[in-house]
Amino acid sequence: MEGNLDAAIESLLNVEKQCRLAGDVAGTRKAAVDIVELCFKDANWKTLNDQIVVLSKRRGQLKQAITAVVQKAMEYIDVTPDVDTRIELIKTLSSVAAGKIYVEIERARLIKRLAKIKEEQGKIDEAADLMQEVAVETFGSMAKTEKIAFILEQVRLCLDRQDFVRAQILSRKISRRVFDADTTKEKKKPKEGDNMVQEAPAEIPSLLELKRIYYELMIRYYSHNNDYLEICRCYKSIYEIPSIKDDQAKWIPVLRKICWYLVLAPHDPMQSSLLNATLEDKNLAEIPNFKLLLKQLVTMEVIQWTKLWEFFKDEYENEKNLLGGALGTKAAEDLKLRIIEHNILVVSKYYSRITLKRIADLLCLSLQEAEKHLSDMVNSKALIAKIDRPMGIISFRTAQDSNGVLNSWASNLEKLLDLVEKSCHQIHKETMIHKAVLKA
Repeated sequence: MEGNLDAAIESLLNVEKQCRLAGDVAGTRKAAVDIVELCFKDANWKTLNDQIVVLSKRRGQLKQAITAVVQKAMEYIDVTPDVDTRIELIKTLSSVAAGKIYVEIERARLIKRLAKIKEEQGKIDEAADLMQEVAVETFGSMAKTEKIAFILEQVRLCLDRQDFVRAQILSRKISRRVFDADTTKEKKKPKEGDNMVQEAPAEIPSLLELKRIYYELMIRYYSHNNDYLEICRCYKSIYEIPSIKDDQAKWIPVLRKICWYLVLAPHDPMQSSLLNATLEDKNLAEIPNFKLLLKQLVTMEVIQWTKLWEFFKDEYENEKNLLGGALGTKAAEDLKLRIIEHNILVVSKYYSRITLKRIADLLCLSLQEAEKHLSDMVNSKALIAKIDRPMGIISFRTAQDSNGVLNSWASNLEKLLDLVEKSCHQIHKETMIHKAVLKA
């Protein structure tokens, strides 16, 4: 059987050579594919690998023939007898496709399959390194959804190996605006001379599904450094996906997470804007406890931490059973910190001067804790205040914008010049009087 196979391959190689030298594209392609099929039917995987390499290295080999061989051999990957044979075939095809722009998409798909096998074997680092070799963003003929899916796989593997810096770099290759594109619009027909964009394989998710996967991966990334506001914005984007918004069972857990992360995020203009926008959402009526929580934050009144925690402790504990899991190890501490910061901001609105003892009583803290939290807020420029420690008095000031600062500076300068002018006048007057006395 081995002899028959070798003889058949030799015969086909002669046919392939004649067609290739004659410039017959269809004949060369058919002869090359027939050799691959012959090796497969004989289940001789070693010969198949050898013949793929031989065909690709033939002098003046046609691009169409190499493309056909690679595509045909890729169909046999799933029917290989064992994992080692599969890996060997993928590696052979990958080495043949390396550096050839006309089979770059096939090579990217091969690398993705090899990375999946490595991941199943528990070799996450190897899988991540393999995937990072391929820069799919430069592939003009690859479908947009397939590019996004490939980059998301790269990001996921980086997160799995705790490489957060590289994960962030890779995630920036995807513009968030691409998910907002209208998928219902008809695609423009390519002009003559344009690169033909290949259709994405059937297993590639839709653009809206990729949007959900992207934001779930970004939530994993931002959870690493507890960036609550960015996590909230990611959940907000997931919440806007039609498939989520149309199903109450799906959007309630997402909306709960949005509310929690809004409360946990430090106070700033973006957080305030998102807070007010979320309060206007009609769906918030379905979870009245969270509506009450957000209303407490926008109301300029001191919140009692102990009462709030008693009321929301069960809801907080319940989050670990819902979408996205628990809120994080530091979330309970950060929640208390945000309530303290909210209370200090409320006090600064109603008082221009207050004793440290009084503010500590209002915040239910010790003098040292009250002073520490106040100092932290002044350092982060969340408010403007000065502490007179010997007297134990805190003086709050309203923040001035750039125009106010310039007006104040101009006014002070004008007063200074008036004083200089008056001083010069007085000096001149005294000089004149002194001279008059001397003459007399």
